[in-house]
Amino acid sequence: MPIFGELFISEILKKPVLDIRGEEIGLLRDLVVIKGETLPIVKDLIVGRKKKTYQIPWETMSIFNRRIMATTLVKDEAPEHEVTDEELLAVRDILDKQIVDATGAKVVRVNDIKLEGYEGKAVLVAVDAGMRGILRRLGFEKKGGELLRLFKVELPQNLIGWNYIQPLEPKLKTISLIVPRQMVSELHPADIAEIISSVSRDEGASLFNDLDLETAAETLSELEPEVQTKIIEEMDEEKASDLIEEMPPDEAADLLGDLPAEKMKAILEKMTREDAEDIQELLEHEEDSAGGLMTNDFVAYPPEMTIADAISRFRDDATEIEAVYYIYVTDPDERLLGVLSLKELLLADPSVRLEDIMVTNIKAVQPDDDESVVAAAISKYNLVAIPVLDDEGVLLGIVTVDDIIDRILPPKAKRKRKKV
Repeated sequence: MPIFGELFISEILKKPVLDIRGEEIGLLRDLVVIKGETLPIVKDLIVGRKKKTYQIPWETMSIFNRRIMATTLVKDEAPEHEVTDEELLAVRDILDKQIVDATGAKVVRVNDIKLEGYEGKAVLVAVDAGMRGILRRLGFEKKGGELLRLFKVELPQNLIGWNYIQPLEPKLKTISLIVPRQMVSELHPADIAEIISSVSRDEGASLFNDLDLETAAETLSELEPEVQTKIIEEMDEEKASDLIEEMPPDEAADLLGDLPAEKMKAILEKMTREDAEDIQELLEHEEDSAGGLMTNDFVAYPPEMTIADAISRFRDDATEIEAVYYIYVTDPDERLLGVLSLKELLLADPSVRLEDIMVTNIKAVQPDDDESVVAAAISKYNLVAIPVLDDEGVLLGIVTVDDIIDRILPPKAKRKRKKV
């Protein structure tokens, strides 16, 4: 095996590569990398001499370490090589690029790359995203560590195994792995949104487009309005409609309200009639009102339904709703008659009817009430959601406590929803 010991790419860059007679073929400029079974592997060395570059196949290497790199080729036999965009190069395409650390849910910069020998090959096993990598490239790793030790501070290692990273650059998809992509999808949508917001537009779009539909919809809800808008504007209407249908109606309305009128109309026309109507109802209200804050996703049953039937039906209905806190009891005209909590539902006698245990002293707001009125009512009555009723007592929607919190906390950007 030609590679010996721990080796970082910064330790061998611009070092001479010798032929079988000990003559210098040129200085190492880069490594051609291809996808291996588990880890990326080095296929060729790219060396430079004067203005020419030469390709040294890995299988010809007899020694490969930080002190000596030697090939079995004769200097004059080394084939000339012209670097192309189709190749994946470790220095050009990976070093200094941004990578998602799937374990830390953050974006890091590749300061160095660690290589190891495996079954006669050189494989990329980790990236160094810490200060050690920077100092190593500058040639100060040892002196920097000694200086810090004088102050009783250890220079930390920040190596991230290749199994736990997800390249962002589109070109790096040739060596990205299934496991890291799954890891990114398993991150909390808020963490994915933070990652997307901290990288370039193209990198963010690449990462977002790799997400499954459900994860993408949840992530989209966590992004800042201007980022949401850019993502949707660049999508075709069919894909955008599928994505927005996965979002809660109130968040979908916020997003569509930020789009140009023509784009919004085109997306609504691609959506199912029921989903489009739900969103259009919400778009009719000012955003800082109860009507603008509410969602029309809630669970409502008739008063004569038994507890047993309500629980059975609830198991199906609740799967399509983002959050359920209360069961609302309505008449055939959708007027609100009463409400009961999930705890009350589960603890009640299965044979009794909803109207027998529902609370009729209902605390509610109207669609034109200001957000401060809604927040005060939720706080005063210690509610996690409050119904929004029209003048006839018809249940239009509910405002949840998390929506109020989002409005009370200082937003980075205020939406100005368009009406339709």
